[in-house]
Amino acid sequence: MFGDMMGMMGKLKETQQKVEDTKKRLDTVLVDENSHDLKLKVTLTANRTIKSIDIDESLLNDKEELEDYLILTLNKAIAKATQVNEAELAAVAKEGMPNIPGMDLFK
Repeated sequence: MFGDMMGMMGKLKETQQKVEDTKKRLDTVLVDENSHDLKLKVTLTANRTIKSIDIDESLLNDKEELEDYLILTLNKAIAKATQVNEAELAAVAKEGMPNIPGMDLFK
């Protein structure tokens, strides 16, 4: 019984390290998002850190329009980055979880 428990604890520790490694790797995964007309492009990491924003000159004349573009495009980029982040972390967590009946949290 204790052998199983020690094995599970070791596996959980290993999984914890894999999750931390994956979080670090996600800092290098870039997610691009463009506005519908390509006047604005943002790049984020999969950990949702903004890396760059490219703004078309025509948007610089209208503050409200630029703000709207930024809000819409950044929100889409953040949603996409979150999806990548959660999928990667869930895959690592699922891989390392012991098979406990009734604990299908990461299906």
